[in-house]
Amino acid sequence: MPARLMDGTAFAAKLRERVKDGVDGLRRDHDLVPGLAVVLVGDNPASRVYVKNKAARTVEAGMRSFEHRLPANASEESLMALIAGLNADPAVHGILVQLPLPPQIQESAVLNAVAPAKDVDGFHPINVGLLATGKPGLVPCTPLACLMLAKEALGTLEGLDAVVIGRSNIVGKPVAQLLLTENCTVTVAHSKTRDLPAVCRRADLLIAAVGRPEMVKADWIKPGATVIDVGINRVDAAEAGKTRLVGDVDTLACASIAGAITPVPGGVGPMTIACLLVNTLRAACAGLGTQSPV
Repeated sequence: MPARLMDGTAFAAKLRERVKDGVDGLRRDHDLVPGLAVVLVGDNPASRVYVKNKAARTVEAGMRSFEHRLPANASEESLMALIAGLNADPAVHGILVQLPLPPQIQESAVLNAVAPAKDVDGFHPINVGLLATGKPGLVPCTPLACLMLAKEALGTLEGLDAVVIGRSNIVGKPVAQLLLTENCTVTVAHSKTRDLPAVCRRADLLIAAVGRPEMVKADWIKPGATVIDVGINRVDAAEAGKTRLVGDVDTLACASIAGAITPVPGGVGPMTIACLLVNTLRAACAGLGTQSPV
């Protein structure tokens, strides 16, 4: 029986509706409208489209959207000054600095400058430490999306054997921490892992976040396993001059073995912006000392 395709687009739409309901509640009960500020440095076409989509979804959810653009030759000092102003602005509850940044700007310094309470990307060392120690904090959006999709597919994750392929600070490490919090037995695999297919074959839950097109093959999959594909890779299409998007998993082949699998596109990707809105709502609620409904 072929695997169930997990529809990230539909899940994200429902999640955004829940966020909108939470925003409406804040406006009604506390006269507060959450605000998300996105900072774009330079004119990277992909980043520009992504920022535009974030702004549109933010407004749809009933939040305020603040977009700040700096030229590609902007100094680190000017960006730091902008972030300091956003940190101090009570109308801004979430701050996201769009990556990548130009070479003259030190990425780590900029991310560390964002106030932890407004760090909706979850990259500040304080939020990283809170996640690592199992304490409440803002969690990176893509790992949060993976967790939500896994729980949607499986219900409780307790006791599952989970394998994460990839150890990046953006996805691999934080998603492993989230799975540990859910009482999974977690293995983080990477380029130095011996016999990677055998490690993957024992996973009840496999999360691929390595950035190599269709690396995970069908014989890597435990029958009935849930497979979440974080990869977004552009490769040549059959038609000359055309390209197509594929994940880190050979979806067509693996779908014959897995129990549930995310497609690319339409899996984890649509969930990322929805989780950004979740984090902004959570940040606004935390500032009031109230529990977020999402």
